[in-house]
Amino acid sequence: MSPQSPTPSDAPEIHHDGDMRRFATTVDGAKAYLDYRQVDGVMSITHTWVPAEIGGRGIAGQLVRAALEHARASGLKVEPACSYAAGWIQRHPEYADLVA
Repeated sequence: MSPQSPTPSDAPEIHHDGDMRRFATTVDGAKAYLDYRQVDGVMSITHTWVPAEIGGRGIAGQLVRAALEHARASGLKVEPACSYAAGWIQRHPEYADLVA
């Protein structure tokens, strides 16, 4: 695991708000989130945002992983419309089967 990636013990707690179509976490008082749309069994990840003051800790990757795990558990396919999510999936081929 790279030094920038959180270990399981210090990984942020990520909350899913299905009504808002958002996965979010708060770290050191700063909120980070991933937004998505869901249509016809496809989760389209539209935006991932982590403020600079908590950047470099692997938080965006944790948000993407949480969204992908949710998609897998829900039987959804994923469209990585967000460039960060698309790159993350390319670096983690174990999630390639989810791509629509």
